[in-house]
Amino acid sequence: MPEEARGEAVVIPIGTGGRPGRGTGKARPSSAARNLAPAAQKPAAKKPPAKKPAARRPTGGGPATEPRAEKVADAPPPRVGASGGGPATESGAEKVAHAPPMGGIPVSDWLAAAQGAAAEVFGDDWERRLAELMAFMRRRLEGDYEVDDYGFDRELTERFFMAALRPVAEKWFRLEVRGLENIPAEGGALVVSNHSGTVPLDGLMTMLAVHDHAHRFLRPLGADLVFKMPVVSSLARKSGATLACTEDAERMLSGGELVGVWPEGFKGIGKPFSERYKLQRFGRGGFVSAALRTGVPIIPLSVVGAEEIYPLVGNVPSLARLLGVPYIPITPFFPWLGPLGMVPLPSKWILEFGEPIRTDAYDASEAEDPMLVFNVTDQVRETIQHTLFDLLRERDGVFS
Repeated sequence: MPEEARGEAVVIPIGTGGRPGRGTGKARPSSAARNLAPAAQKPAAKKPPAKKPAARRPTGGGPATEPRAEKVADAPPPRVGASGGGPATESGAEKVAHAPPMGGIPVSDWLAAAQGAAAEVFGDDWERRLAELMAFMRRRLEGDYEVDDYGFDRELTERFFMAALRPVAEKWFRLEVRGLENIPAEGGALVVSNHSGTVPLDGLMTMLAVHDHAHRFLRPLGADLVFKMPVVSSLARKSGATLACTEDAERMLSGGELVGVWPEGFKGIGKPFSERYKLQRFGRGGFVSAALRTGVPIIPLSVVGAEEIYPLVGNVPSLARLLGVPYIPITPFFPWLGPLGMVPLPSKWILEFGEPIRTDAYDASEAEDPMLVFNVTDQVRETIQHTLFDLLRERDGVFS
């Protein structure tokens, strides 16, 4: 080979298929060399400028919108922490600080709801009544309240016991009170009433009626069993009840209290439904002796409607003796419906206070005369019984 040709010879690397490749200094390497080169070293291919795509028009006929990629590219960078509107976004801390509590409901709405609830419960003057309630609770916690010799808590009875009984009397039993003019505005008096209803709710309704209509507190005389029950005993004492004994009755009557007594006792509230509104024996007339010694009037009270709240159709004497109670009531709903059977039926109630039977014409020593005590007791019993019959003839129905 001539030297001129040797000097102009081109060295072709093995494996390139006889084509110029890497290391030749050519602008375009071979395909084999391009496969060996890393991706970052590949030269960008020049492409003709792409035609801008036509704007998409929504199906509803609105204005055309730009593609999402171009809108993101043209949009200015968001401003972090901006408080106004626009593309600015809040940071995480600011979002937590500005987020309203309780699932996104503003605080102002919660305050408005609380005020509305207070107005619904306490009335238009809810602020004053709420302040009185808070002052009452403070006095109870500090022990700054008074009770009398029998444990009667006047403020607790008026604010809570009467408030709890009032909706039941007005909405459920639809209490109707008659003969309020026969209750003296002051001074001692003895209210004598029939007893019925399986559960002694008639005593509670009588206390409420006297408080709301005659504006006096009725001090009931309770049986021994009432003051042997753990919780009931304390509530009875605080609401003004005391043991049905002659000494306590005379002390309260002499002190100008309005005392209530139910001479039928457990025989009255535990009698079968078939004997409703038939008065049982009035004991030995101890309430008449107390009235004669103190010279206070006796006010007969007749209650219609209480017999139907728990119709007593049966009893379990053996279980009652085992538990130490007068009777175990069986009604059409209890114990078959469980606790639901203890809900009283919504009968219509009528309370009528009769004309007072005066005892001040007798001498205190005449209270020891058994015939006089029996005659006055029978007079009170007959007055209540005849009034019950009259009220039963007047009423249209049990629940109307």
